Amino acid sequence: MTSRDRVPGRVALLSGGVGGARFAAGLQAALEPGALTVIVNTGDDFTHLGLRICPDVDSVVYGLAELSDESRGWGRAGESWHCLSVLAQLGADDWFALGDKDLGVHVWRSDALRRGSSLTEVTECMARRLGVSSQVIPMTESPVATRVITDEGELAFQDYFVRHHGRPRVIGLRYEGSDRATIPPQVTSVLRDTQLRAVLVAPSNPFLSVDPILAIPGMRVLLRSSGVPVIGVSPLIAGKAIKGPLTAMMDSLGVERSARGIVGHYGDLLDGWVVDTADATESVNVGVRLCVAPTLMSGANERLALARQVLAFAGECADG
Repeated sequence: MTSRDRVPGRVALLSGGVGGARFAAGLQAALEPGALTVIVNTGDDFTHLGLRICPDVDSVVYGLAELSDESRGWGRAGESWHCLSVLAQLGADDWFALGDKDLGVHVWRSDALRRGSSLTEVTECMARRLGVSSQVIPMTESPVATRVITDEGELAFQDYFVRHHGRPRVIGLRYEGSDRATIPPQVTSVLRDTQLRAVLVAPSNPFLSVDPILAIPGMRVLLRSSGVPVIGVSPLIAGKAIKGPLTAMMDSLGVERSARGIVGHYGDLLDGWVVDTADATESVNVGVRLCVAPTLMSGANERLALARQVLAFAGECADG
């Protein structure tokens, strides 16, 4: 793609992990270098084997650096598992798969945090050293932990999602520490930038990936006062999630599995909503402007095409 083909202006993206990372990669390809800022969920972050692990941050950075394992949908390509096999041999917890390359990131980040660097600084350094032109910002420096209330009791997110494979029935969620969390100044600066053209919500799980960001005091007000359209991309295709527990969660939480259901869940946040072509007929009268596009991001070309269509739709919403 030549510079003439790139879409002008800055864009902010609220994102979780896998689906958000793929959409972010498409946006980075569609925009001018440095024009994308990804505000990433950190409610999934946890400490494991003494290491600070930030799954969504890492997924986004790996995706933007073109290092993701596309076949698994998470982690780094060309990964090996020697360390994990030794941990299992020694009787350590091996339920959370740590590849050798991924482990190097966790060791480096944990050491930097212990030495006094902020998570924002560490993430910025990581992205830069891996050749990422976009800005990746954790949603907050404050500790926030997604807690999943299930029919088997309250679980830490990684216990629910990885150890229990998302099987327990979800009754509710809470974002521990969110009431004390603060918005990083870098996020405020981006959302008040006069060059900002849109705020986008990635096709991530609304409850697990986006709600923790929105739970930070003042975040919704800041997003709505940015003066640009806020556009969301549906995580559903033909009424189902591609992978992950979203479909079952919507059913158990009583949220309609449709554009109307998710848009209603987000309340007054959105100006527009992008749905897959398979959901076009059931997506009328959702209360916001609607765009229909192929949203399955099976490869780089599909990610770029979706990004360009969403950006064009955002421009239409901005023009009224």
